[in-house]
Amino acid sequence: MADDLRARFTTSLKEAMLAKAAVRVSTLRMITAKLKDTDIAARPSGVTQVPDEQIVAMLRGMTKSRRESVELYRQGGREELAAKEEAEIAVIEGFLPQQLDETAMQAAVAAAIAESGAASIKEMGKVMAVLKAKHAASLDMAKAGPMVKAALGG
Repeated sequence: MADDLRARFTTSLKEAMLAKAAVRVSTLRMITAKLKDTDIAARPSGVTQVPDEQIVAMLRGMTKSRRESVELYRQGGREELAAKEEAEIAVIEGFLPQQLDETAMQAAVAAAIAESGAASIKEMGKVMAVLKAKHAASLDMAKAGPMVKAALGG
């Protein structure tokens, strides 16, 4: 599937260039450059192209840093820069798998707790491992953590 995601980047870049969509073109170039860096960083471990899970993690990291930038730009009164970052976030999120909604997330947390047999907050790691194994692409682990903690009575 990594080739599929890589192919989507290339196809989207070509379409954006033809449509003269400047923000989309620059964001897609940024994504492909970051992907190339990620591939290069993985070479010492014998990997020529990182798998989809790492590409998705890379994209999530890119959106997270942009969200932080938006906050800082807004605090500094730089609305035009915040808007630019938000436009980039929209492009990047178009390549991410659909996130679970609140109800589905709570169901996934409950299922992971049942599967892991966790009974206390000390066993939170077991639950998080199950969630990551089953829902890594579609679950925001930063939101799942507090949910797991609350469910385990922490």
